[in-house]
Amino acid sequence: MGKSIRNETVKELFEAVLTLENVDECYDFFEDVCTVNEVTSIAQRFAVAKMLKEKHTYLEVAEKTGASTATISRVNRSLNYGNDSYDMVLERMNKK
Repeated sequence: MGKSIRNETVKELFEAVLTLENVDECYDFFEDVCTVNEVTSIAQRFAVAKMLKEKHTYLEVAEKTGASTATISRVNRSLNYGNDSYDMVLERMNKK
């Protein structure tokens, strides 16, 4: 298997994220912690997952998000064989 992200340093990062109280705090924190490209790449993957869950084609997803077919494929693999976290988060967001 590949590397695991489950270690104390990552746990502390996630615990820090869980203390953020609103979107503005998220903007500030992630702007300090990540580069603009890192944040936009993560956001792009999330947009890809959302569109794939809505049954959009790879072509539609690529045109709308600007993601490469490799990125779309990786996200699709996570949707099909991952931890179901995209489903969980999207479902929670739809309830709001």
